Amino acid sequence: MIVREPVVAGQFYPSGGDACRRDLEELLSSNSSDADDAREYVGGLVPHAGWMCSGGVAAKVFDTLVSSWTKHADRPSGRKPHPDVIILIGGVHRHRGKEAAMFGSGRWETPVGSVSVDARLAERIMGHTNLIVDDPYAHADEHSLEVQIPFVAHLFPNTPIVPIMVPIVTTAPEIGQAVGRTLKAYKYDALIVGTTDLTHYGPQYGFTPHGDGEDGQTWAKENDRRFVDLMCGMRAAELVPEAASHRNACNSGAAAATIAASQAIGATDGVLLEHTTSAEVLNRRGAADQDDSVGYAGLVFGRPDVNGG
Repeated sequence: MIVREPVVAGQFYPSGGDACRRDLEELLSSNSSDADDAREYVGGLVPHAGWMCSGGVAAKVFDTLVSSWTKHADRPSGRKPHPDVIILIGGVHRHRGKEAAMFGSGRWETPVGSVSVDARLAERIMGHTNLIVDDPYAHADEHSLEVQIPFVAHLFPNTPIVPIMVPIVTTAPEIGQAVGRTLKAYKYDALIVGTTDLTHYGPQYGFTPHGDGEDGQTWAKENDRRFVDLMCGMRAAELVPEAASHRNACNSGAAAATIAASQAIGATDGVLLEHTTSAEVLNRRGAADQDDSVGYAGLVFGRPDVNGG
């Protein structure tokens, strides 16, 4: 069995079990969502920086997905008590393969418990497309999914995962469609969670088209909104070209695949829960003004409530 051990625990989030669990509980309790609970949310998109900066936005998305699942599971014709699987669609920061990389079997360890991979579903997904390869070692140093998996282990301890890394390729929507098609074909009651950060602005990132200081930060957040609006409109095919032109997402392929997969299982629109930046979060924590910032957005993707609202 292949076991993916944590590589950014102690940097992006606590490495100790008790400390990690306390942080998760604090993030979730402090960032409960006010999303419309009459909707049924089947997917979400979260940022993937250290929890100090982006954990609150991620927590709001996970809280919304849990609340929606619980609401619909309470009904006789509703969902099961917990999802059959959670599809995790991550970005690519280091691995330079041209194909999406599946972690096809084994488990992921976290400070709050392990999460198993649904190997049968992984095999089925790869049977629906030649755009994904089984390459667990591509995940070895990638943090974008690792920082989400403690949330999964904490909130959905009985639910397996299927982790997929999607590079920045124009075929990303096709990858998502194949995932969604497989879920529908085999009647999986699933959640889909993808991740990207937004504009990386400032001298550290070599991107200051509007200079340093407040004007640059304001422009960066407006630049984010172009990408966010496309995601809310479920315009998956436009995301990779948009980010290539405007540098307003670091993992546009993952975002495009997430939206396409959510659409394939019935999602009709995206709802923005929060949009902020690392500079804003750190300033709220009392830090000095920041020259650099990264945009964070949390969205959920909903479908009509088939049980009547």
